[in-house]
Amino acid sequence: MNTARIVLTLFILLITLPAKATLSFEDHAFPEFVTSARALAMGNAYLCKVDDAWSAFYNPAGLGTVRQPQFHLGNIHLESSSGLSHVVGAGPAYEIPQRYKDSFDPKIMKDMLLPHEGQIAQSRVNLFPNFTVRGLTLGYMASQRNRAIINNDVANKFEIAERRDHGPVMSLSGSLFGGVIKLGASAVYLIRRDLSKEFLPAVTPSVSTSDYKTGKSLQVTAGGKLTLPVSMLPSFSAVLRNATSNDWDGASSNGGPDKIKQTIDLGMSITPQIGKTSRIHMEVNLKDLNNAYDTDVKRRIAAGMELDFKRRLFIRLGYGDGWGSGGLGVRTRTFILDLTTYAVDQSLTGFRELEDRRWVLSLSSGF
Repeated sequence: MNTARIVLTLFILLITLPAKATLSFEDHAFPEFVTSARALAMGNAYLCKVDDAWSAFYNPAGLGTVRQPQFHLGNIHLESSSGLSHVVGAGPAYEIPQRYKDSFDPKIMKDMLLPHEGQIAQSRVNLFPNFTVRGLTLGYMASQRNRAIINNDVANKFEIAERRDHGPVMSLSGSLFGGVIKLGASAVYLIRRDLSKEFLPAVTPSVSTSDYKTGKSLQVTAGGKLTLPVSMLPSFSAVLRNATSNDWDGASSNGGPDKIKQTIDLGMSITPQIGKTSRIHMEVNLKDLNNAYDTDVKRRIAAGMELDFKRRLFIRLGYGDGWGSGGLGVRTRTFILDLTTYAVDQSLTGFRELEDRRWVLSLSSGF
């Protein structure tokens, strides 16, 4: 009888206390706090090419190639996975806004995901208003990521994850030897809130304030770029993330988020001129050279190309986290539009096992 009681007690604990969730964010391949739709279309291989405000997150040395001052208040990145599109687009079009709003409620989200077991529903919204000139960026970043899945395995658990980042951004860069060598550093006073939780099938999902892990940290990124003044402009880049190895301050009672690992990214590129007004940029990056995230090297290799017509129209292709990417871009002095698709591997340890396809619309306006 005592044995039966022990077994029953353990079973009750198993169905009422969720274990640590496994749904996570792909920091090994996408370590940037704010991502660029342009970069994602190129497989996120952007360390050498970056020449705009996103240098603050990809490679601060890229600020040395900013062509014109930019002041962009409207700067938004909207992203949805195929799984989320299936969920919020399941009914009439006029219901999509309400269904998207409902997707932030774990209980409703679980019900909506029941017909789509095994698919990750992911959304991301980035905002990055900024003022950028050659050698300097000042701005404020905000990023909200939500994802959920009902696993189609024996346990059939419902998992949710959320990450909210925001904080002021400053980035500086300088050049040596006429621009052959560029060096830069950026600082983000990052305020982060993380949630990772899972529920067994019989448990009604609920989230309380105590489930979140919060903290503040000064995150410094240092970068360098070498461009040889010869045909095709071969370039080589290196970036050190969390250069000062800072942890979180002011952690919540539930603890702080996982420490942002110190990683090294390397890149190389060539940019042949293929016409009077056209160029093609080809780049390869290796993310997390020191393998701080303990991930297969094949998932940390990124490659991409961008075909540039008069610096106005862009066609992009890439490869990142084992999957293909691509996109189109239009750029004027006061307006930028990027349409991108990319994918990540949904598996935790495999390579090209489970594709999670995502779609991005990025709009930037200012003067």
